[in-house]
Amino acid sequence: MLHRLLPCLFFGCLIAAPALANSVDQLISQARVQQLAHSPAWLALGHYQRQTLGSLESQADDPGFFLSDEGRHNPAAELEASIRAMLEPGGGNRHARCRFPARYRWLRDQLALPEQAVSCPDYENWIDQLNTETVTLVFAASYLNSPSSMFGHTFIRLDPSQTGDETDLLLASTISYAADASAHESEIMFAYRGIFGGYPGITAIRPYYEMVKLYSDVENRDLWEYELNLSPQETRQLLAHTWELRATRFDYYFLDENCAYRLLALIDVARPGTNLLSNVTTHAIPSDTVRWVLQHDLVARIHYRPSAATVVKAQLGQLNESQRDTAVELSRGTLKPADVATKDFEPVEQAQVLDAAYDYVRYLALEQNWPRDKAAPLSYGLLAARSLIDQPGTLTGPARPETRDDQGHDTFRTTFRVGRDGPRDYLELALRPAYHGLLDPPAGYRDGAQLQFLRLDTRFYTEQQEWQLERLVAVEIRSLATIDRFFTPLSWQVGTGARRTYTHRGHRVLTPYLEGGAGYLAGLGSWQAGAIATADLEIDGDLQKGWDIAPGADVLALRQGRLVSFMTGFGQKWWLLGAKTREAKLYGEARLHLGKRHSVAASAERSKLDNAYTTQWALGWHTYF
Repeated sequence: MLHRLLPCLFFGCLIAAPALANSVDQLISQARVQQLAHSPAWLALGHYQRQTLGSLESQADDPGFFLSDEGRHNPAAELEASIRAMLEPGGGNRHARCRFPARYRWLRDQLALPEQAVSCPDYENWIDQLNTETVTLVFAASYLNSPSSMFGHTFIRLDPSQTGDETDLLLASTISYAADASAHESEIMFAYRGIFGGYPGITAIRPYYEMVKLYSDVENRDLWEYELNLSPQETRQLLAHTWELRATRFDYYFLDENCAYRLLALIDVARPGTNLLSNVTTHAIPSDTVRWVLQHDLVARIHYRPSAATVVKAQLGQLNESQRDTAVELSRGTLKPADVATKDFEPVEQAQVLDAAYDYVRYLALEQNWPRDKAAPLSYGLLAARSLIDQPGTLTGPARPETRDDQGHDTFRTTFRVGRDGPRDYLELALRPAYHGLLDPPAGYRDGAQLQFLRLDTRFYTEQQEWQLERLVAVEIRSLATIDRFFTPLSWQVGTGARRTYTHRGHRVLTPYLEGGAGYLAGLGSWQAGAIATADLEIDGDLQKGWDIAPGADVLALRQGRLVSFMTGFGQKWWLLGAKTREAKLYGEARLHLGKRHSVAASAERSKLDNAYTTQWALGWHTYF
């Protein structure tokens, strides 16, 4: 019997092999007729983008992402290689269907690939462990103390079936994309290499509670959670493509191919045709990308998760003056928790004070990196005293902000001014790609925060009929925070670029500069006021010694209002090496906000350089888009 079957099996294989070959060739021919290689879905799966001269090139910088040697520059060759690989016999984790499940799902739907069972244990176990029902886009507010987070940060949370238990969400997994930088890298080097693509970008899967601890508890950044309305099939495709990207290298660029950009690419794969990446031109800012997701009607619901600092401030704000004094004493250890009962407080007020003091101690322990032997006894004593009071907690959490971060003004700003600088009249055109200034419409942005990037100011002097580059701001950061008895943040500023300055010959030249400063501001009603110690460095061949340095001080007052913003101050510098020795100025600027798209500005400045006085004024119009 066996000797009769062997010839059948042999000739059957000879017949099956050409049949399979014919099937592959037919499918490839069908794909060519349908022009699948240039469909938006396939281009999204391969991360292909149109180049300056019109050619297509994948942004994936890892050869392992392609099945064809020409795959990075030829989407048709990659598609045909994928069809052939998907129909190869065999199985296991290394099979093309297991390595590229999102490609396979899409090709199966487009070409009706013949059924062929392939076991992918690693991928199937990964999918089962994630147990994802819905997908949520999470936005962490800006954090000026880190170059990688100055514009905010976005990542995706993979939500399990909803049970109403907050613990389930905290245990959910997240997808994030970030630069693979050394932990010991300096912030300056990180910023430099991040701008010019000096790091590989990696896709990481981490539990949500770790992200909450980092962003909300340690860095005190509010989180906004945007649940996406993806269908189960779209959610499965997003997960499948995430699997494909786990070990794929993409060069990380701080301004465009960053965390926000890669997440938009994931959503484009999940729902072909959205083409969210088409919104990205010169840069991709996380808050802008959230706006684009909302504009494409991809969001089902939004949830606000306040940071630890926001919660503590809200709780302390509900106490009266005497209760706040007690909370301070408790946090410093000058009052024992058991002694709160001796205060002239009702039981419910005692509970409120102990609750607020406990959360404030937890905040201080993280913010100031308290040793365990300091934080633990304080926390335990507060909890023990609180357990003796049979009263429910009545302190409420912070109210949801009226304006979300994505609802603030757009980040690109153009400015047109008319003004006068000493004896010369001018017209000024200024462009600022990103992001926010102290006097811009404040809704949706951090109070006292300024981050300007690649701002370009040009002037046309009408009498001389001459255009001049007045100022180029490479980056300028200001963090002006108000101190009180509970929070004592340092206000600081740093900036670099090129600006017009006077030389020892009396010429006004464009000079590279680096400036910085630090100080403290206090709150005076709706105003902030305080002093900043400053230091300026200018480097240019036209300067007397080729460079000059100036310590100084700036006393200022700031009010950020929804209708009107105003800043005034007095600054002084002492130049140490050149012909100019002392510089002082009195300045003020006001902005009238006409919604979040336009502002009218008026500014004036009276300056003194040695014994020469100059008066400047300007009227301007700002547009945000």
